[in-house]
Amino acid sequence: MKRSQPIVAIDGPVGVGKSSVASKLADRLQFLYIDTGAMYRTVALKALRQGLDLDDRPAVARLADSIEIRLQRSGGLLKVFCDGEDVTEAIRTPEISAATSPAADNPQVRERLVSLQREMGRRGGVVMEGRDITTVVFPDAELQFYLDADPNVRARRRFLELMAKGKNVTFEQTLADLLERDRRDRERPVGALAVSDHATVIDTTDLDQDQVIQKLYDLVCSWKSE
Repeated sequence: MKRSQPIVAIDGPVGVGKSSVASKLADRLQFLYIDTGAMYRTVALKALRQGLDLDDRPAVARLADSIEIRLQRSGGLLKVFCDGEDVTEAIRTPEISAATSPAADNPQVRERLVSLQREMGRRGGVVMEGRDITTVVFPDAELQFYLDADPNVRARRRFLELMAKGKNVTFEQTLADLLERDRRDRERPVGALAVSDHATVIDTTDLDQDQVIQKLYDLVCSWKSE
């Protein structure tokens, strides 16, 4: 049975702009934006606060089973709550970024959060982005997109972003880090990055953010008018 509003699932590699595009597309469509990465960051934050070893998979999995994660739009921004506490800023520190991969690679944590993501999005009217949204979380999503771009372009975007934040980085190192991240994401034991057979691949190399959003918006509107 066709949902009254679609699930818009977006995958793609690091540095392609998925989060910004998904958030702004959701605003334009008046859909809920589900930031799956923020959910894994929340588990990592809670684990560190409790002094857990992130390599202790059973302990981290038990924690993931016990916490409440809630996403809420507020003034055009996505707020992330963990057990009622606003952790929107707390989950964006370098420490949490480094701690998130072990949490995301934990099969039991992933099973728990995928279940939550499916519950949040099952009625439709959502935009969700990540690495495995079209392949694992919602392989039945009505609208599936895979955003991609030349690695040099993605690295340049990331490099300029880091420079604007005052980070002492080089373009060469940024590119090397991005290529290594691409390799790891494609080889992850769970939730690996892959292109769904049903996804529309959109090369954003020569497109700015507004053009990407407009392209996706037009495709969603075409589906809704069918």
